[in-house]
Amino acid sequence: MAQQYYSVDQVAELLGLHVKTVRAYVREGRLAATRIGKQYRIHRKDLTEFTGGAPDQEDTENGRPRVEVSTVLQVEEVDRATADRISTLITSATTGVSGGGAPAQSQVVYDPERGRLRVVLVGGLEETTRMLEFVRALVGDDHT
Repeated sequence: MAQQYYSVDQVAELLGLHVKTVRAYVREGRLAATRIGKQYRIHRKDLTEFTGGAPDQEDTENGRPRVEVSTVLQVEEVDRATADRISTLITSATTGVSGGGAPAQSQVVYDPERGRLRVVLVGGLEETTRMLEFVRALVGDDHT
Protein backbone atom coordinates (compact mmCIF):
# COMPACT_ATOMS: atom_id res chain seq x y z
CA MET A 1 0.00 0.00 0.00
CA ALA A 2 1.36 3.43 -0.93
CA GLN A 3 2.22 5.98 1.72
CA GLN A 4 -0.61 8.49 2.25
CA TYR A 5 1.26 11.50 3.69
CA TYR A 6 4.76 12.77 2.99
CA SER A 7 6.98 15.18 4.85
CA VAL A 8 8.53 18.15 3.05
CA ASP A 9 11.88 16.33 3.14
CA GLN A 10 10.38 13.24 1.52
CA VAL A 11 8.70 15.29 -1.22
CA ALA A 12 11.96 17.14 -1.90
CA GLU A 13 13.79 13.84 -2.25
CA LEU A 14 11.09 12.30 -4.47
CA LEU A 15 11.04 15.31 -6.79
CA GLY A 16 14.78 16.02 -6.72
CA LEU A 17 14.21 19.50 -5.29
CA HIS A 18 15.68 21.41 -2.40
CA VAL A 19 13.62 21.37 0.81
CA LYS A 20 13.35 25.17 0.73
CA THR A 21 11.84 24.99 -2.75
CA VAL A 22 9.13 22.58 -1.60
CA ARG A 23 8.37 24.78 1.43
CA ALA A 24 8.07 27.78 -0.89
CA TYR A 25 5.60 25.87 -3.09
CA VAL A 26 3.52 25.11 0.01
CA ARG A 27 3.61 28.72 1.28
CA GLU A 28 2.67 30.04 -2.18
CA GLY A 29 -0.26 27.62 -2.35
CA ARG A 30 1.12 25.80 -5.38
CA LEU A 31 1.35 22.53 -3.42
CA ALA A 32 -1.47 21.70 -1.00
CA ALA A 33 -0.31 20.67 2.47
CA THR A 34 -1.64 20.23 5.98
CA ARG A 35 0.17 21.84 8.87
CA ILE A 36 0.58 19.56 11.89
CA GLY A 37 2.36 21.35 14.69
CA LYS A 38 5.30 23.07 13.10
CA GLN A 39 5.57 20.71 10.13
CA TYR A 40 3.75 20.27 6.84
CA ARG A 41 2.39 16.97 5.55
CA ILE A 42 1.56 16.53 1.88
CA HIS A 43 -1.12 14.02 0.92
CA ARG A 44 -0.26 11.58 -1.85
CA LYS A 45 -3.23 12.77 -3.94
CA ASP A 46 -2.07 16.42 -3.70
CA LEU A 47 1.47 15.43 -4.65
CA THR A 48 0.13 13.47 -7.64
CA GLU A 49 -1.95 16.45 -8.77
CA PHE A 50 1.01 18.81 -8.30
CA THR A 51 3.26 16.65 -10.47
CA GLY A 52 0.60 16.30 -13.17
CA GLY A 53 -0.03 12.60 -12.61
CA ALA A 54 -3.47 11.08 -12.92
CA PRO A 55 -5.47 11.41 -9.71
CA ASP A 56 -6.71 8.23 -8.05
CA GLN A 57 -9.74 6.85 -9.81
CA GLU A 58 -11.26 5.52 -6.62
CA ASP A 59 -10.64 7.22 -3.30
CA THR A 60 -12.76 4.85 -1.25
CA GLU A 61 -12.12 1.42 0.18
CA ASN A 62 -14.80 -1.28 -0.14
CA GLY A 63 -17.35 1.34 -1.19
CA ARG A 64 -16.93 3.24 2.10
CA PRO A 65 -15.19 6.58 2.49
CA ARG A 66 -11.60 6.38 3.72
CA VAL A 67 -11.13 8.06 7.07
CA GLU A 68 -7.78 9.51 8.10
CA VAL A 69 -7.02 11.08 11.44
CA SER A 70 -4.38 13.50 12.66
CA THR A 71 -3.94 13.74 16.40
CA VAL A 72 -1.62 15.63 18.71
CA LEU A 73 -1.38 13.96 22.09
CA GLN A 74 0.34 15.71 24.99
CA VAL A 75 1.24 13.86 28.20
CA GLU A 76 2.25 16.01 31.16
CA GLU A 77 4.38 14.99 34.14
CA VAL A 78 5.88 11.96 32.47
CA ASP A 79 9.32 10.62 33.41
CA ARG A 80 12.07 9.78 30.91
CA ALA A 81 11.61 5.99 31.23
CA THR A 82 7.88 6.15 30.47
CA ALA A 83 8.48 8.61 27.61
CA ASP A 84 11.05 6.23 26.13
CA ARG A 85 8.65 3.27 26.40
CA ILE A 86 5.87 5.23 24.70
CA SER A 87 8.23 6.48 21.98
CA THR A 88 9.57 2.98 21.28
CA LEU A 89 6.10 1.47 21.21
CA ILE A 90 4.61 4.14 18.94
CA THR A 91 7.59 4.15 16.57
CA SER A 92 7.70 0.38 16.21
CA ALA A 93 3.92 0.10 15.85
CA THR A 94 3.74 2.73 13.08
CA THR A 95 6.57 1.17 11.07
CA GLY A 96 4.85 -2.23 11.01
CA VAL A 97 2.21 -3.48 8.63
CA SER A 98 -1.05 -1.54 8.81
CA GLY A 99 -4.32 -3.24 9.64
CA GLY A 100 -6.00 -2.61 6.30
CA GLY A 101 -6.30 1.17 6.60
CA ALA A 102 -3.86 3.92 5.82
CA PRO A 103 -0.44 3.27 7.38
CA ALA A 104 0.06 5.35 10.49
CA GLN A 105 2.92 7.82 10.83
CA SER A 106 4.19 9.29 14.05
CA GLN A 107 6.49 11.84 15.59
CA VAL A 108 7.36 11.73 19.28
CA VAL A 109 9.10 14.58 21.14
CA TYR A 110 10.01 14.55 24.83
CA ASP A 111 10.88 17.72 26.79
CA PRO A 112 12.77 16.55 29.89
CA GLU A 113 12.79 19.99 31.52
CA ARG A 114 8.99 20.14 31.57
CA GLY A 115 8.36 16.39 31.78
CA ARG A 116 6.15 16.74 28.69
CA LEU A 117 5.71 14.24 25.89
CA ARG A 118 4.10 15.15 22.57
CA VAL A 119 3.00 12.55 20.08
CA VAL A 120 1.74 13.42 16.59
CA LEU A 121 -0.15 10.63 14.84
CA VAL A 122 -1.43 10.59 11.27
CA GLY A 123 -3.18 7.57 9.85
CA GLY A 124 -6.33 5.55 9.53
CA LEU A 125 -8.98 5.65 12.22
CA GLU A 126 -8.32 2.11 13.46
CA GLU A 127 -4.54 2.48 13.50
CA THR A 128 -4.70 5.82 15.32
CA THR A 129 -7.16 4.45 17.88
CA ARG A 130 -4.83 1.51 18.49
CA MET A 131 -1.89 3.87 19.07
CA LEU A 132 -3.92 5.94 21.56
CA GLU A 133 -4.88 2.77 23.44
CA PHE A 134 -1.18 1.85 23.67
CA VAL A 135 -0.38 5.22 25.20
CA ARG A 136 -3.31 4.96 27.60
CA ALA A 137 -2.11 1.55 28.79
CA LEU A 138 1.39 2.87 29.43
CA VAL A 139 0.48 6.08 31.27
CA GLY A 140 -2.36 4.58 33.31
CA ASP A 141 -5.74 6.00 34.23
CA ASP A 142 -4.36 8.83 36.36
CA HIS A 143 -3.28 10.71 33.17
CA THR A 144 -6.46 10.16 31.15
